[in-house]
Amino acid sequence: MGSSYVRSSLAATAALGVLLGLAGCSSDSGGSGGGTTLTVATFSDFGYKPLFKEYEKTHPGIHIKERVSQLDQHHNSLSTQLSSGSGAADVVAIEEGYMPKFRTVKDKFVNLAEYGGEKRESEYLPYKWSQGTADGGKFVMGYGTDVGGLAICYRTDLFKQAGLPTDREEVAKLWPTWDDYFATGNTFREKVKDKAWFDSAGNVFSAMMNQTEYGFFDKDDKYIGDSNPQVKEAFTSTAKAAADGQSANLVPFSQQWNAGIKQGRMATMTCPAWLTGLIQTAAGPEGEGRWDIAKVPGDGGNWGGSFLTVPKQGKHVKEAAKLAAFLTSATSEKKIFQGPTGSLPSLVAPLDDPAVQDTKQKYFNDAPTGKIFAASAKSLKPSFRGTKDQQVRLPFNSAIQLVEQRKAKPAEAWDKALQDAEKNLKH
Repeated sequence: MGSSYVRSSLAATAALGVLLGLAGCSSDSGGSGGGTTLTVATFSDFGYKPLFKEYEKTHPGIHIKERVSQLDQHHNSLSTQLSSGSGAADVVAIEEGYMPKFRTVKDKFVNLAEYGGEKRESEYLPYKWSQGTADGGKFVMGYGTDVGGLAICYRTDLFKQAGLPTDREEVAKLWPTWDDYFATGNTFREKVKDKAWFDSAGNVFSAMMNQTEYGFFDKDDKYIGDSNPQVKEAFTSTAKAAADGQSANLVPFSQQWNAGIKQGRMATMTCPAWLTGLIQTAAGPEGEGRWDIAKVPGDGGNWGGSFLTVPKQGKHVKEAAKLAAFLTSATSEKKIFQGPTGSLPSLVAPLDDPAVQDTKQKYFNDAPTGKIFAASAKSLKPSFRGTKDQQVRLPFNSAIQLVEQRKAKPAEAWDKALQDAEKNLKH
């Protein structure tokens, strides 16, 4: 999952994450009437509850506990647990943006190749497999859960109000490029002055950056955020749109953001597969039929996606590796996609499975989400993530937020993003 994950909690503190993490250590046998208890730590609803029950039925003596915390808390806790040598769950999810960081301490994790993991390479989209491995694929650090195949979710009622087409094929023709997307936003704002075009400039910027082959770092892990024209182009165009009033200025995954979705404060949202579940939850039953889904600007897209890893410190690594394999099997990933979370499989077989390809979501006007998201994920050329990618991205997103809040002009925000990114690189 990417950020339903909820995949972003910029206000989460490392201290709180540590307290949460150390409070729930992996258990032995006891506490569940005998047998072995396995703890699975995630950072949102991964849609695993039905799978846990299924696994427990077919594996007598195995009891599964789920530990869920917010994105930053979760990963900060894991860092502390790996350093201290205790407290980590038996199976731990890691979001794709954090994988480069944790690969630098891969010796703290079980090499899943020792449990047959290397045989799974052909099952995955090539870039997904590469993100979860090291040493040329010999070290399998994590099994991919989902990919965040990207689209644009939009409000048909607001499009109609603005005199824009509402059919998803016609809507996609409005924005073959991101420049066209922003231009359409200006057209919308001229007609519907009390609504924003998109929810968050940071989300749009992230979507654009995730379409670049190399964004903040080159293939040698050298920082290029200050010299890569694609970074400046994405930042400048998004910041200008925010300055023009296209953004609803909502912090992603906050209470205000959820309320904004319910109130219909924006016409479009950059929309990975896993976000459809969040929209349904936030908008509620009354939102059904008001939303639809169209192709994202550019060629394919991805936002988020995670991996299941097995820390070495666990007492049941063999059983944990087996559970991780089950949760990321083709059958399991297909079931998850068809469930409430709508998370898109990272395995080729379920992506091509008619059960996935033919999936439509009634809530979104029967949008063929299987075809839309699978096509987006498969056509994407993955973006390289540097070891310090997270440390660098935050200043850029924070700077764009200053523009949304009318606290800085785009040029000023760009300069601040560069300065703060340089500071973060030194830590």
